[in-house]
Amino acid sequence: MLTESLLQGLDARRSVPSKQLGEPGPDRATLLRMLASAVRVPDHGKLVPFRFIHLHGDARHALGDALAARTRALDPGAPDAAVEKDRSRFSSAPDIVTVVARLTPDHKVPEQEQLLTAGSVCFALLQAAQAFGFGAQWLTGWMAYDAHVAQRLGLVQDERIVGFIHIGTPRLLAPERERPDPAALLTVWNPDA
Repeated sequence: MLTESLLQGLDARRSVPSKQLGEPGPDRATLLRMLASAVRVPDHGKLVPFRFIHLHGDARHALGDALAARTRALDPGAPDAAVEKDRSRFSSAPDIVTVVARLTPDHKVPEQEQLLTAGSVCFALLQAAQAFGFGAQWLTGWMAYDAHVAQRLGLVQDERIVGFIHIGTPRLLAPERERPDPAALLTVWNPDA
């Protein structure tokens, strides 16, 4: 039954650590097909408050070099291990899709809703990647909130990095982890209480 297979797809979603993602990544046609699914998110006002930056090949290493330099600039005494960790952040998965929120200030659709739409794109892209047999992980880290990194990636005013979606072929089967019990999270509002 279609309903059951869709639910199984949602229930099977797991993050694969970016360091466990290798070649091959999606080819361009597959990536575009994944993005076509990812953009089918609630979008109040049809603002399309998101865009994508694809990091692939040497671009991943160039961004890693920029992160290492930024780490040194922020903390000249940073341990070499911390600098090298930042340098290698984008070197494992063959493809990284940076999801950028494009916010329209002072619009009738609050910026929070626009940001939530962009976040929904991240989740939908994880689902699409897994549907194609790839592993994926949604990461942020300090670099997602750093103005110099944003500028290096070409973001403009009112744009924010929502996530770096690392995509590749899993080198391991991601284990299941304990999930919260929805019944324990659900309350029923009583207007008479």
